[in-house]
Amino acid sequence: MFTVHDLGLTHSNGFVALRDIALAARAGEHLAIIGPSGAGKTTLLRLLGAALRPTTGRLDLLGVDPWQLSAADLRRLRARIGVAHQAPPLPPRQRVVTAVLAGRLGRWPWWKALASLVYPLDIAGAASALARLDLGERIFDRCERLSGGQLQRVGVARVLYQQARLMLADEPVSALDPTLALQTVKLLTADAEARGATLVASLHAVDLALSCFPRIVGIREGRVAFDRPAADVDEALLRELYATEGGELPLLASEPRQVREVADAEAARPSACWR
Repeated sequence: MFTVHDLGLTHSNGFVALRDIALAARAGEHLAIIGPSGAGKTTLLRLLGAALRPTTGRLDLLGVDPWQLSAADLRRLRARIGVAHQAPPLPPRQRVVTAVLAGRLGRWPWWKALASLVYPLDIAGAASALARLDLGERIFDRCERLSGGQLQRVGVARVLYQQARLMLADEPVSALDPTLALQTVKLLTADAEARGATLVASLHAVDLALSCFPRIVGIREGRVAFDRPAADVDEALLRELYATEGGELPLLASEPRQVREVADAEAARPSACWR
């Protein structure tokens, strides 16, 4: 589904955001990216979504190098990738139904996309996606009337409606309470599994990543610190990854817990999301 070869990204001000990234995922694979704030998780997802061009290295995305494509072909490639943002870019006055249907605009002919902006052409499809996230009653509301957590779930609904083969989720549940966060991540993983889609999620909560994803990639200072099955992510790896945060992990639950407690708890109990 994608392969990253020695990828690097340096911003115009000279800041090196990513360096020497080597990463690959097969069709249908699910992996979570974790790491301290500023580690480069969002930048990596933007590269995988062909929203940023790498400074060095090569990216094979859905069988092509996106930066060797024409502008039109690049747009078509991006339309095959679903992205759930931490802060979904939804115009405040846009209706929720329109925001969800936008997931397929890149696959519709121009006349259909334009017509749907005037009158939504697949209200039933949008309603179905929103109902899966308990937002069915908000379908005709304007986005400005929704809370931050509800907007995140609308963004997830758009990705579900899009039915992309590659799904990228950048902190998609950061504004949700623990129960809703777990439900939403479980929905994303279940949808990806049912369709054989590849899912890559950047998650703040380490316990959520360990319980819901079979593969964990740790990012620190713009590099891949480790890439292992969740069962092999132990205390030493997590302690080193979050060393700059005082030995405490960012968790879904509000109570702070030490690295050893989280690693031991996740290793001892059956997974909540995957088997």
